[in-house]
Amino acid sequence: MTTLETSTKSATTITADVVVVGVGTTGHGPALVGSDALGRHHGALTDRLAALGVTGKPDQVVRVAAPESWKAPAVVLTGVGPVEEVDAEALRRAAGAATRSLSGVGHAVLALPARDAADAGAVAEGALLGAFSAGTYRSEPETPVERLTLATVKGKEIDAAADRARIVAGHVNATRDLVNASPGELYPESFADRAKELARKTKVTVDVLDVAALEAGGYGGLVGVGKGSTRGPRLVTVSYAPKRAKKRYALVGKGITFDSGGLSLKPPKSMETMKSDMAGAAAVLHTVLAAAELGLPVAVTGYLPLAENLPSGTAQRPSDVLTQRDGTTVEVTNTDAEGRLVLADALVDAVAAKPDAVLDIATLTGAQVVALGDRTAGIMGTDDARADVVAAADAAGEAAWPMPLPPELLDGLRSPVADLKNSGERAGGMLTAGVFLQQFVGDAPWAHIDIAGPSYNSAKPFGYTPVGGTGYGVRTMLGYLEARAAS
Repeated sequence: MTTLETSTKSATTITADVVVVGVGTTGHGPALVGSDALGRHHGALTDRLAALGVTGKPDQVVRVAAPESWKAPAVVLTGVGPVEEVDAEALRRAAGAATRSLSGVGHAVLALPARDAADAGAVAEGALLGAFSAGTYRSEPETPVERLTLATVKGKEIDAAADRARIVAGHVNATRDLVNASPGELYPESFADRAKELARKTKVTVDVLDVAALEAGGYGGLVGVGKGSTRGPRLVTVSYAPKRAKKRYALVGKGITFDSGGLSLKPPKSMETMKSDMAGAAAVLHTVLAAAELGLPVAVTGYLPLAENLPSGTAQRPSDVLTQRDGTTVEVTNTDAEGRLVLADALVDAVAAKPDAVLDIATLTGAQVVALGDRTAGIMGTDDARADVVAAADAAGEAAWPMPLPPELLDGLRSPVADLKNSGERAGGMLTAGVFLQQFVGDAPWAHIDIAGPSYNSAKPFGYTPVGGTGYGVRTMLGYLEARAAS
């Protein structure tokens, strides 16, 4: 695991393997940013930027020999984009792009702008998120940079920002590990066991309902989706309840540990990333653990409805009718619209506890990707909760966009034989899924986060985002909770 410390020394005087320096674009060519961390030695580097082909554009990383007077033998020049637009997210991405390039390096000094708590936290967070290796199954996995030193100024707020960055990045990276886990290893029962192990010696408690308890409790969505697998479903509840908490929140995360589509079978190519269909549950688990580790003065309960959606002789069939936890009957017209069925059961429990607000997060619809692409989540729900989640996402640097819940879409979910059916018309599929979930939250403040695109990166890495599980949602939900705690 990569460690991070802070130092008030000039970055050029710290003995290390490499110094990371930011470069921005200007109307006159590339320019160093945060050069105050380099002391009086930045001139020797500034003069060489253009000749080295350094542009300062985002995601450009160039490693060169350091000037002779520096204690480190090499410099990594990482692009931050236009200097007049450098904000916290630009710093996160620049730091992450740099540390992604430092596999096998022992010690790196971060000389990006970090003169206040916001910038220091962004640089630290981005660097730690970039220092991640997904190749845990390789015989020779890549080794992230071992040690990072953030060159900054002295102050309690700086130290607090660095501490928060360590905790947040640690839980985002742990979420990525869960998403990247082989579905042969991570299935409902083993996911539940993992949650119990992670919560051990923390202030988080874990309760697990097995198949028998789910059947007895009327969790028809979870039971129905899990019928096709020999590895039965689970409902895991993770709770953090500090004594001084005056507000309570519920988080619900879709946990389909592998999604074949069931009898409504997906094309083989579409199954290749379906180990990631539990990314919402992983994000909820680690958001609760992070809230506890940070000691937030709010109570948080996470609900992880876990199932494996497979085709078999026992699998639910299109036209089967199931009964959700609240008694709502649902005709299953598409077994590949399974996420909303397990979420509905968990949402009923979450709302029954009467929290101040409910958030759910799910890799719910391919229509989300069609509408918003691979990097931007769609946020639906009641007006205030939706706005608060979008604001938290913006502050965290996780792309999100508010979306409506048109009431007329409910007509497409009417069934001739049951209260609802689980799929509607193709048009507006992301919104239709949100409208389905809306039927199970009553008048509770609620936001639904569809992360089908940004939860998993199948393309090339960028900024602090690796290939594979991204950990999307942890920073948004945690920021949401922090803002509610502060209000």
